[in-house]
Amino acid sequence: MEPAFADIHAQLRRIMLDAAPQFAVAKDEPGDLVVHTRAIDARTGKPQWFGAVTVKKNYVAYHLMPLYCDPGLGADMSAGLRKRQQGKSCFNFKRTEPELFAELSALTRMAAGG
Repeated sequence: MEPAFADIHAQLRRIMLDAAPQFAVAKDEPGDLVVHTRAIDARTGKPQWFGAVTVKKNYVAYHLMPLYCDPGLGADMSAGLRKRQQGKSCFNFKRTEPELFAELSALTRMAAGG
């Protein structure tokens, strides 16, 4: 794993874990964090995904699934953070961006209900 991506992953991992301490960590390995809610998906019978932070080949992906279910959560998102958004619930980062990370932290806390 590229050292810069390891640092970005560590920062984004901390954002996700700090924002959602009430949820279950399903996977926490180098370069890969998966967090589930405590709710069970009626269709699959499995815990619902809350988010994930994963190191990819060219970026670090931050998935925030509540945005998929409730796009209104991101209504006030800055243009800078929206530029990092891929699809409805994923943000890609190639470098540390403190202002965007702070905004993502607030958005993640809001998505977690706090």
